[in-house]
Amino acid sequence: MNTITGRRLQESAEATSRRWIVIGLVYFVAAVSLGVVMGASHDFRLKAVHVHANLLGWVSMVLMGLVYRLYPSAAASRLAGWHFALYQLALPVMLGGLAALMLGQPGAEPLVGIASVVMLAAVVCFALAVWLGGGRSVVHFGQSQTAA
Repeated sequence: MNTITGRRLQESAEATSRRWIVIGLVYFVAAVSLGVVMGASHDFRLKAVHVHANLLGWVSMVLMGLVYRLYPSAAASRLAGWHFALYQLALPVMLGGLAALMLGQPGAEPLVGIASVVMLAAVVCFALAVWLGGGRSVVHFGQSQTAA
């Protein structure tokens, strides 16, 4: 891979990574805010929403952003684009439907089920992007790294 192509790949991976991390931070703020509201009101009916927003919003998104930064070829793949679109569609629908369920709206169950299947498809896209298009990591594991 020539230097220009490698540089473009790195820049693309950085942009993809940044996008995942920034959105993850939004979910982190939202999840912690929900936790504070639940604690202050002593109403913990939305505990499952709080947990899912933290795990699928904050933790998973930031980790996926970091993985894409480590594997620029995966970040540049079509699968990465599908992963992003499906994940960003599924998560808010899943969280909204889950909140409705927890607040006594059983009619939201199909919505949660469909969003969960879309989330699974997004996660499969991520796994395939890394497995098939990952190539070598920009970090050479097992070797000492020097600061840039």
